[in-house]
Amino acid sequence: MMHSELEYVGFWRRFVASIIDTVLLLIVTWPLLFWIYGAAYITDENISLVRGPADFLISWVLPAVAVIWFWVAQGGATPGKRAVGAMVVDAETGAPVTVGKAVIRYIGYFVSMLGLFIGFLWVGFDPKKQGWHDHMAGTVVVRKRAVVAFDRT
Repeated sequence: MMHSELEYVGFWRRFVASIIDTVLLLIVTWPLLFWIYGAAYITDENISLVRGPADFLISWVLPAVAVIWFWVAQGGATPGKRAVGAMVVDAETGAPVTVGKAVIRYIGYFVSMLGLFIGFLWVGFDPKKQGWHDHMAGTVVVRKRAVVAFDRT
């Protein structure tokens, strides 16, 4: 069910929102990781997904908790989505997402990354502009419909 004053948000607007969110997350996480692990965290040739407990908490848990919190407690919008006027809502009701749907949607991000990010690219072709993560969680990304004023002079 979609309210007439809302419209689905497409790929490029969502892409910009994700860039904003990624930059903000890096601004928070990299100084913490640098402070704990030093320059070796960036320069070490021995690359691994997790370099220790602090790395796991800062690089994996903190972003997940923050994004889910924004979706559930902040009107369905991370700072990036807020910047582009978008929000995540329940696809059936248009209501704010529940914690359960938010967790499934976040896990779905990893599924959407498979096959050269095809699950994210899917947004550009889907009638409701849903990525695979949205389909998994039963969510859509919407914004207020632009109102066009006509000059009748």
